[in-house]
Amino acid sequence: MRTQVAIIGGGPSGLLLSQLLHVHGISSVVLERKTRDYVLGRIRAGVLEKGLVDLMDQAGIGARMHQEGLLHQGTSIAYGNESFRVDLQHHAGRPLMVYGQTELTRDLYDARAKEELPTEFEVENVVLHDLETEAPSVSYEVHGESRTLNCDFIAGCDGFHGVSRRAIPDAVKTEYERTYPFGWLGVLSETPPVNHELIYANSDRGFALCSMRSETRSRYYIQCALSDSPSDWSDQAFWDELRRRIPEPQADQLITGPAIEKSIAPLRSFVCEPMQWGRLFLCGDAAHIVPPTGAKGLNTAASDVHYLFTGLRQYYEDGDANGINQYSQRALSRVWKVSRFSWWFSTLMHQFPDQQAFDRKIQLAELEFLRSSEAAQAAMAQNYVGLPY
Repeated sequence: MRTQVAIIGGGPSGLLLSQLLHVHGISSVVLERKTRDYVLGRIRAGVLEKGLVDLMDQAGIGARMHQEGLLHQGTSIAYGNESFRVDLQHHAGRPLMVYGQTELTRDLYDARAKEELPTEFEVENVVLHDLETEAPSVSYEVHGESRTLNCDFIAGCDGFHGVSRRAIPDAVKTEYERTYPFGWLGVLSETPPVNHELIYANSDRGFALCSMRSETRSRYYIQCALSDSPSDWSDQAFWDELRRRIPEPQADQLITGPAIEKSIAPLRSFVCEPMQWGRLFLCGDAAHIVPPTGAKGLNTAASDVHYLFTGLRQYYEDGDANGINQYSQRALSRVWKVSRFSWWFSTLMHQFPDQQAFDRKIQLAELEFLRSSEAAQAAMAQNYVGLPY
């Protein structure tokens, strides 16, 4: 089988790249290790920057997102019983869209099925070949049958544990990583959100986040120990702890219900340089990971898709290779700025095991400064709504 672009990974970044290429007549095949239902079962972030919203529109699949998504003009920052609102529209000139990643991925798969675009599921033993030549290929197996996909380029959208990054020789790449000494315990519930905008809370007991997926479905998080298991937390224990970490007015209004999903996610910052080698290009979690504070993971993957799609389109439509040759440099410039913001916001809002009294005072002073400074709020808002591509 032959295509112009082989895409490893059937998550949102791989699907979005494929759909954008299809709109401009560039062929691609998506190879996914799991089933479609498994991919759609992943519970992930749901805060979309305008750049990602615009890419969905460019791909021709933004209608349901605009109909069902919730526009957010601001966000709340709380510490103890104090809280203040950062006006995103005022400081950054644009809002955010709350729309679940699962729904976005469903839209992409539905469009893919409608257009009958080729997707291979349950792919195993993937190997990338001849990446430094003009004729790379991907060999793989589906249900024990060996197959080969010949192509011009390969997009590695297969996540942190995928094969794509490992195909870059160790002598060529450098990996930067910081792990955080805590995780996030997340609960999804069929309950109305406690607030119409997100609440990020820094309390003496640890971080908490009040978010939502719709007007009737909520997503809440609390900072927890890495040694914890979801089974250690009953629903009641989670709700009781969440109430302790958010301001009293919101705690009193919190509507609780059974958890329909409960999980713990570790936090890390990770960047791989470069993000391309030969005819291979890394996108999203295959190249970088950020803590979920500020919801930058999916959005940063979308910026990678923008740079790669733009470069490939220039190559096929104009014969101009500058975009693909500069892909890694352009993507990494934005990735490191986003990594800085995610690190800063995580450091500001969480309690660290080795944190001393001085550190806590500095943290509170930073929050007070953010509350009182228009310039500080503007800097936060510009990063939070998404840096330009």
